[in-house]
Amino acid sequence: MADGRKKLRVGILGCTGAVGQRFVELLETHPYFTTTALGASDRSAGKPYKDAVRWRQATPIPAAVRDLVVLECTPAAFAGQCDLVFSGLDTSVAGLVEEQFAAADFPVFSNAKNHRMDDDVPIVIPEVNPDHIDVVAHQRQKRGYRRGFIVTNANCSTTGLVIALRPLVDAFGIDKMLVVTMQALSGAGYPGVASMDILDNVIPYISGEEEKMQTEPCKIFGTLSDASAFQPADIRISAHCNRVAVSDGHTECVSVSFRRPASVDDVAQAIRSYKPRWTPNELPSAPRHPLVLLDAVDRPQPRLDRSLGGGFTVTVGRVRQCNLLDVKLTLLSHNTIIGAAGGSIPNAHVGALAAKTRDLL
Repeated sequence: MADGRKKLRVGILGCTGAVGQRFVELLETHPYFTTTALGASDRSAGKPYKDAVRWRQATPIPAAVRDLVVLECTPAAFAGQCDLVFSGLDTSVAGLVEEQFAAADFPVFSNAKNHRMDDDVPIVIPEVNPDHIDVVAHQRQKRGYRRGFIVTNANCSTTGLVIALRPLVDAFGIDKMLVVTMQALSGAGYPGVASMDILDNVIPYISGEEEKMQTEPCKIFGTLSDASAFQPADIRISAHCNRVAVSDGHTECVSVSFRRPASVDDVAQAIRSYKPRWTPNELPSAPRHPLVLLDAVDRPQPRLDRSLGGGFTVTVGRVRQCNLLDVKLTLLSHNTIIGAAGGSIPNAHVGALAAKTRDLL
């Protein structure tokens, strides 16, 4: 590591799934973490990773993990193998397994939804609310954890939304918003949506998605009192979530009502002047520019803009007057990078950097 310490050893739970594969890919050259343990279901445990996984990424399986033997997702199997774990587990099993790992002294950085709305678990996005990780001390005390804990990232569509709106919340306050999503197929995992359902079609329903988008931002934009209690932000949100025939990249059309007066130019300037809370040296996974405003009238577009900043940058465009609320805009985020595994990895580093939580890892 840049400060002379050894790299932290990490394990990946759910390593053969879509999110787990992204963890493997993104951690390959990370300067602070090295992958030393992989976990999956019973049918994959005991096999070399190269034989257990149906690799779906554009780059080859990293050489360092090709021959790692996949473990069962139990604390006993991971004991002594790693310093922390990233969870790409399916929600059907994530809740209990993550609790077991945390109780066994493993810090858990989860992509799953199961614990996001727990009153002692933070939804952390480093560009938006890094201070919420301070609740971990309370979580440990409440649950009887010694070294372990659970930190989550947000839902994929929530992530892009709150990064784009952070400077607007800070500058003008937000009273209410309407958001309509056009969400990529990769958000459904693999094999995902049947081709006969999505070709020549838009599916106007994604199970549980609208509920998550209407509650998670309020927790994320809220405050943490005495490092122990979350007070959600008072923002009314109406979400319409749709699945569309795009491979990667969630597009969202957002109309917002502000608490303080703001013109279209004011909003554009707030987005352009947004400064991340961490420098690239502090968070090497994060982009130099986490939020970018595009001037072209027909941008952002998934195929053209989703990979900006290596998939870690949220792009915003079409900022204009709204006839019903105050201002409307379009945003785009890469749902399987910043919206999934790429959101959990910086969270682990925030745990080591945050002033009040230097003992986390």
